[in-house]
Amino acid sequence: MQDYQRSFIDFMLKAEVLTFGDFITKSGRKTPYFVNTGLYRTGTQLRHLGRAYADAIEAAFPDGFDVLFGPAYKGIPLVAAVSMAFAERGQDVAFCFNRKEAKDHGEGGTLVGHKLQADDRVLIVEDVTTAGTSIRETVPLLRAAANISLAGLIVSVNRQERGTTPRTALAQLADEFSMPTHAIVTLDEILEHLGERLSSDDLDRIAAYRAEYGAESEESP
Repeated sequence: MQDYQRSFIDFMLKAEVLTFGDFITKSGRKTPYFVNTGLYRTGTQLRHLGRAYADAIEAAFPDGFDVLFGPAYKGIPLVAAVSMAFAERGQDVAFCFNRKEAKDHGEGGTLVGHKLQADDRVLIVEDVTTAGTSIRETVPLLRAAANISLAGLIVSVNRQERGTTPRTALAQLADEFSMPTHAIVTLDEILEHLGERLSSDDLDRIAAYRAEYGAESEESP
């Protein structure tokens, strides 16, 4: 585990984005922990978040990318924050995002920001994906706009639970769209870093949850 990953886990805890208790995920699963990126709420937090994504992108995508794309709605502030983090490092990168409904006046259309061009390598920036639904909605939008190529997908946390098959949603998406998928941190790394800071009850409930919903053992993105 890298220093930026340890820092990111502590950051999520401090921002109360990573919490432990009783929750229900979008997919309807009852879970003993939750990652709610909608709770980032200050400029300082958004700056820290953008830098964490940029660190992970530099580590996981050595071949680079041309454009960052953020699926509406949570992906919109994410791509803005990540692009600013890269600007701090002297790299001016393009970004775009989508509207939930197409605009029929002004510039019109569904996509906002950089106008996608043929052969643009698009890196999708998402918060968390459990079933991969938003990505399956996103890719057709991108391909309808231009003959782009997918540089990959980056999310904040890999929950390491199965999607619609025994494999993780990230592994499924990687195969389905022939693109690399990565996360800033995995659940294994969160548990490793927090260690004794978690109660035995939390650890037991997480273990039970993983026994029911955990993905097959595989190389984690």
